[in-house]
Amino acid sequence: MSDWLRGAGWTLIALVGLGMASTLFGRPAGRQSSRAPSSPAAQFTYSRDIAPIIFHSCSTCHRPGEAAPFSLLSYSDAKKHARQIVDVTQSRAMPPWLPEPQKLKFADELRLSDAELNLIQSWVEQGAIEGDPADLPPAPKFVEGWRLGQPDLILTATKPLTLPPSGTDTYWNFIFPVPIQQTRWVKAVEIRPGDKRYVHHANILVDRAGSLRQRESEPGAGFGGMEIRIESQMFDPDSHLLFWKPGTIPYVEPEGMALRLDKGTDLVLNTHLQPSGKPEVIQPSIGLYFTSHAATKLPMLLQLENDLKLDIPAGQKDFLVTDEFTLPIDVELMAIYPHAHYLGKDMQASATLPDGTTETLIHIPHWNLNWQAVYRYAEPVRLPKGTKVSLRYVYDNSEENPLNPNHPPARVVGGNRSSDEMCHLWLQVLPVNFDPAQGDPRMVLQEALARHNVEKNPGDFEAHYNLAAMLQAKDLLDAAIREYELAVRLRPEDPAGNNALGAALVAAGHPEQGVGYFQTALKARPDYFEAHYNLGLALAEQNDFEEASQQFGLALKLQPDDANVEANLGAAMAELGRFPEAKLHFERALQIDPNQAIAKENLAAVKKEMGAH
Repeated sequence: MSDWLRGAGWTLIALVGLGMASTLFGRPAGRQSSRAPSSPAAQFTYSRDIAPIIFHSCSTCHRPGEAAPFSLLSYSDAKKHARQIVDVTQSRAMPPWLPEPQKLKFADELRLSDAELNLIQSWVEQGAIEGDPADLPPAPKFVEGWRLGQPDLILTATKPLTLPPSGTDTYWNFIFPVPIQQTRWVKAVEIRPGDKRYVHHANILVDRAGSLRQRESEPGAGFGGMEIRIESQMFDPDSHLLFWKPGTIPYVEPEGMALRLDKGTDLVLNTHLQPSGKPEVIQPSIGLYFTSHAATKLPMLLQLENDLKLDIPAGQKDFLVTDEFTLPIDVELMAIYPHAHYLGKDMQASATLPDGTTETLIHIPHWNLNWQAVYRYAEPVRLPKGTKVSLRYVYDNSEENPLNPNHPPARVVGGNRSSDEMCHLWLQVLPVNFDPAQGDPRMVLQEALARHNVEKNPGDFEAHYNLAAMLQAKDLLDAAIREYELAVRLRPEDPAGNNALGAALVAAGHPEQGVGYFQTALKARPDYFEAHYNLGLALAEQNDFEEASQQFGLALKLQPDDANVEANLGAAMAELGRFPEAKLHFERALQIDPNQAIAKENLAAVKKEMGAH
């Protein structure tokens, strides 16, 4: 490498993470305690006994403008639907709360007590009497518009989607480029998914590399798909749960846990839409609330999964899938998100502590994909180093499963389509009691998880890729290269894998080997900024400054305000003796970033060369 390029740093794959938000239900203040029947002669009324329950647990969704099919804000509403209310509450279909009661409590649990269920049933059996209006509690008050007030930044889908009037459910992804010029910190995100009557649920993924834009037919058009995989597989340490379903109110992150958004980031809203019988126009928007305080507490998502074992024979009622992971450090568990598709039946997650005691983290005995949610714990759950976290999912592929989409039942395997199955469990954890001298504790967690996944499934591309990234971060380049090579063998044309392997080879002093991998990445994705940039650096390492300058130029077209590209393009021009062009690029780099090292070191030398001639 010549002196012109000394100090050049390697730009590897931008970190991209999965994100989803909490499902928290609004609670009007002033709920009165419900009375259970004290005697067969007890008389129950709507005003005194039933309205407090409905206002607390039902009216958040059962009101005008929300997703529920009818309102429950008045006695006449409740009277009209009285028998239906009994049926759906007795079966616990409503309110929609899947987890069983347990020792570890969730925030804003939406489960009616047995006393409340009995009270509702008795009221209806007694004739659903209104009672004295003076006994009626204050009507619930709901914030209209943006729940947290006017957002600092509102993103609106460029092109609305026209939902077909009939057919199967639609899964559609809207891409929202975030128009920021520098890193911003987000304390809250509010999702307004469009007409809530037709949106079943939605979640946000954070695409820091902008890799999903290529799946759109045109900018802003969006694209279909139930489960989406962001091209860059590298672990994103900023892991937040950004999720919406009917009844959700926006969640303000705890102090010190703001979400980082960088320039060039896209937010991808993955929506589940349901036809209404006529065409419906869906145009979602996202509100961002910024804070000036950078994150000081850095959570991450641990994902347990075992899709490899999902090969469910037709008619199988109790198909069991398990996975377990031992924590390498102390953490606090903040939230949990279980996920399966239509065949899921009984879903459990537990933690076995180092002393042998076991805690139930969540148990859903009657899974229903239509009511999936993120569950936040009322208090963080301390899980010490050595705790074994386990999932145990049972699937029902028989005719007895009312949600089975296949009649007659058919073999179902793991996959991303709605007709496939999934076995996933996300845990949002916050590392605690970790020595800062040992580095980022989330990297320790991610490396342990990647090793676990590689051992469980040697054919897992993401596991090899993530393990390689962790090893490279520790400067264990030979080990990282071996893992990247295994990943690329599994997906020979994957652009992220090829780019990462090429970058590791160049960092290890083998630029001639890295060139081919960058070229493969660019063949699969011609607009891949990182691959153009890294190919330019690899060519410069081999003194091929003409080709290097071309690659830097292509990278600059993709990201015109990148100071590193400007500086390295200037260095290549200087090596070719094109000093006036080199000078312009160095000056441009310093306009973008006054501290850009290559430009600062080389601009004076270029001016001197120009003066000498």
